[in-house]
Amino acid sequence: MESQTVITQQAKDLQAHSIVIDTHDDTTQRLLDPAFDFGVRHKDGSVDIPRMREGGLDAIFFSIWIPGTITGQPAVDRALAQIEAVRRTVAAHPNDLVLCGTADEIRRAYAAKKIAALIGVEGGHMINNDLANLDRFYSLGARYMTLTHTVNTNWADSSGDKPTHDGLTPFGKQVIAEMNKLGMMVDISHVSDKTFYDVLAVSNAPVIASHSSCRSICTAPRNMTDQMIKDLAAKGGVIQINYHIGFLSQEYSDAYKAHPEYGKEIETEAKKRCDGNEACLLIEADNVVRDYVAAGKLPKVEWTKIVEHIDHAVKLVGVEHVGLGSDFDGADMPYGMESVADIPQITNALLAKGYAPVDVQKILGGNTLRLITDVENAAKKLGGKP
Repeated sequence: MESQTVITQQAKDLQAHSIVIDTHDDTTQRLLDPAFDFGVRHKDGSVDIPRMREGGLDAIFFSIWIPGTITGQPAVDRALAQIEAVRRTVAAHPNDLVLCGTADEIRRAYAAKKIAALIGVEGGHMINNDLANLDRFYSLGARYMTLTHTVNTNWADSSGDKPTHDGLTPFGKQVIAEMNKLGMMVDISHVSDKTFYDVLAVSNAPVIASHSSCRSICTAPRNMTDQMIKDLAAKGGVIQINYHIGFLSQEYSDAYKAHPEYGKEIETEAKKRCDGNEACLLIEADNVVRDYVAAGKLPKVEWTKIVEHIDHAVKLVGVEHVGLGSDFDGADMPYGMESVADIPQITNALLAKGYAPVDVQKILGGNTLRLITDVENAAKKLGGKP
């Protein structure tokens, strides 16, 4: 099949009249590079202002990411540096970007024809076991925090690590309570299944899976089971489908697992190509993977797998609980979804499957806006000031 499809006029018009939100992009790593200009079109990577305009993306959550193995004050400091990089980038492009922290601010940005820039912290290790750091991140613009990355924190188990806490510790439950009071979305992407259920049990607000897909289609532990998706939705949450090919395709996941040496080889080659520039590592790794696909070492994954995951989740829980969390600039993208400019293909495909335009708009961003509003309202009831 062809990677690209012809976008109908109906899809173009719907895209142009919808608030489109992506809840997870690792482009922040590029913003740390003084030589990187977010305002011009780049041939590499997936996100910049011109391609966001072309793809009709109206709001983006810039991920603040540091490996979970980096802890203590260095993790806090590096998180703050990334938050500052986002804020600096927004300030440098006032005609296109505006920093937002509420659903109403996103709507006002859209009305002003500006792109809403939001911040999400990917990994609870960055608060260094201190709620004061959580509060500080919120004050600087962070509106969700992923509780773990690929390793456990001192207070929560990760899906990528051996359980040591049986889910959330008592301090972990304090973190959830503080996030609820602040009006910061609790993000359960990356957490263990037990942590997920502990969160649902203690959170006073609906939660988000900022970049997760469906485990019944691809068995990666980072994905959510059908029951988890149902339980997330039952409490008002939203699953934001991740575009990473390792979470979309069982065939790809199996092939990758069958060759454990590939991971190290890809990492080594990416480092070689980046020549010391850490900001390019995630992007270059994607390029190396594509070389492996071209050489027949790994199977090709098409962008239509994204739509398969969206459709599966919708059939499980209804159209009100599904959104988009691409992982652009931080993961290996499927063919035909090389950049944010390709997002209209999703709109086009959903319409072709018979989705009503109003339901497509919910998936594109309406559900995320509703979730943000619900979290804000929950915080007000708890005495917070989102």
